[in-house]
Amino acid sequence: MNKHLAIVLTAGMLSASALLAGCGANTESKPTTTTTANTAAAASNVLMVYGPGGPFGPMNELAEMFAKEKGIQVKVVAGPEGKWIEQAKQDADIFFGGAEYMLTDFALRHPELVDDKTRTELYPRAAGILVRKGNPKNIKTLEDLAKPGIKILDVNGAGQLGLWEDLAGTKGLIAGIQKNIAVTAGNSAEGIDKWKATPELDAWVTYESWYYRLKDTMDLVELPKKDKLFRGTPIVIAKTADNREAAQQFIEYLKTEKSHEVFKKWGWH
Repeated sequence: MNKHLAIVLTAGMLSASALLAGCGANTESKPTTTTTANTAAAASNVLMVYGPGGPFGPMNELAEMFAKEKGIQVKVVAGPEGKWIEQAKQDADIFFGGAEYMLTDFALRHPELVDDKTRTELYPRAAGILVRKGNPKNIKTLEDLAKPGIKILDVNGAGQLGLWEDLAGTKGLIAGIQKNIAVTAGNSAEGIDKWKATPELDAWVTYESWYYRLKDTMDLVELPKKDKLFRGTPIVIAKTADNREAAQQFIEYLKTEKSHEVFKKWGWH
């Protein structure tokens, strides 16, 4: 596959500060890209990595570190699948998911793209409750989400499918929490937009990791250890990969303890 023919998305560095300044939603609403070398570099020399917006923070940071240490350029394209799938069909080297079921679903729909025997799990991330800055409704537990007058945002996709229900079911809170869901979104970008546009929303059950992208506008209520629910972060080499050896090298790099520390910084465990 000649990557010189690939469509290159909008280039440029996307820093954590930009995300926290309000670009967090854009990581899902349109593809987010980062390049670890001059954007004029030949595309055939760049590992192309695709996946949802949630894990973009650590993937972006580690792509830069990998390039500096190993001399192999990496470009991460993150956001809703519909925004990058056509380009990925041309030049993908690696895919990652925001939950195990997400990558499984992707592989079922695109078996021609995923080399499933190379699939591996990186690190889990826990669910928590995001609330308004200052937590004005004093939400501290899952039980609080079932109280009258609480308005909840639900993201029914993007790795969060059924997340609140899995948590609520262990405590008999499904009915109570369900009746308080005021807004449902299809992905995190849409959810962030609705959260910003609907100030009467009080809480969002999602991954703790989103707090580290949006902590200037939200607070995090961590669940007790006994109540925590985790989902994985899978990664796999694409069947279209031009340089499988480099792709595997990057995945092995992501599995090092140094890389694990970066993931922890972004809210993984």
